[in-house]
Amino acid sequence: MVSGKLKDRGYRTTAGRQAILDVLTNTEGHLSAEDIYLKVHPTYPSIGLASVYRTLDILVNVGVVYKLDFKDRKARYELAEGPGGKRHHHHLICSVCNQVIDYKDFSPEELELLKRVEDGLYKRYDFKIINHVIQFYGTCDACINRAKDVV
Repeated sequence: MVSGKLKDRGYRTTAGRQAILDVLTNTEGHLSAEDIYLKVHPTYPSIGLASVYRTLDILVNVGVVYKLDFKDRKARYELAEGPGGKRHHHHLICSVCNQVIDYKDFSPEELELLKRVEDGLYKRYDFKIINHVIQFYGTCDACINRAKDVV
């Protein structure tokens, strides 16, 4: 599937691109380009950090990888999959400590609401939603409790 998306856009599936995809596939969490480089380099030593950045840009442009901004001045990356994908999730981001929580245990009501929103957008704008990324910003329980202890 990934190689087809790359080929459709005029890119080859190189060993370096595959190594980066393997890291993203086999790692939980939200990795920076530097994190990815440090994981790829031991098994693929000829890859450089600049190549990792270029590859990530390509993978983002073809829709295989999401580039995420959690307001910590460092881009993070994760595989993109459709709403039915096993890894699909939203993010809860603490504005105090920058903790990122993957939210993936959607209730039936939440799934229905998202479907209604997507259907409404399609009807109003004639725009078929194929995927979405949702990030909620707030304060985590630990930071709320720390603030209570200070008072």
